[in-house]
Amino acid sequence: MLSRRSALTLFSASALVPTSAVAAAPREVMWDDLIPPGTPYSEIIGEGEIDEVNDTWNPIYDANATKLNETLNGAYVRMPGYIIPLDFNSKGVKDFILVPYVGACIHTPPPPANQLVMVNADSYWPGNQLWDAVWVTGTMHTQLQSTELGQTGYAILADEMEAYEW
Repeated sequence: MLSRRSALTLFSASALVPTSAVAAAPREVMWDDLIPPGTPYSEIIGEGEIDEVNDTWNPIYDANATKLNETLNGAYVRMPGYIIPLDFNSKGVKDFILVPYVGACIHTPPPPANQLVMVNADSYWPGNQLWDAVWVTGTMHTQLQSTELGQTGYAILADEMEAYEW
């Protein structure tokens, strides 16, 4: 039987032994998760205007379009989407907007801010894979930003990217 002093010494010694750190698994986030709870998607896009000259429909977003899900601020997430490059070179792209569907922000009016994510990646995503769906893993922040392509509501500092497997 251990004395109280021996048990305390044994406990103290074991507290000094390093343990291996286990990284937290990322929270899988889908596009619907970016809309704050209780805000129906149908209330984000109000009326719209038809641009007859350019044959496009321009949505008029209401205040719900910039409402963000604050529970995601600081969360470590894994999220799928498509890349709209902001800065591209021969190595690929590191800074881009993650969008919910192919061509968002380019061929159509941009989605609302709470459906666009600014991404700054640690490493380059190859230029020959820009049209492929990707998983982006990193720390997400709620942050409204204006770009030439549209207003974004979220930002991810990505530490990992991979092809989205169907």
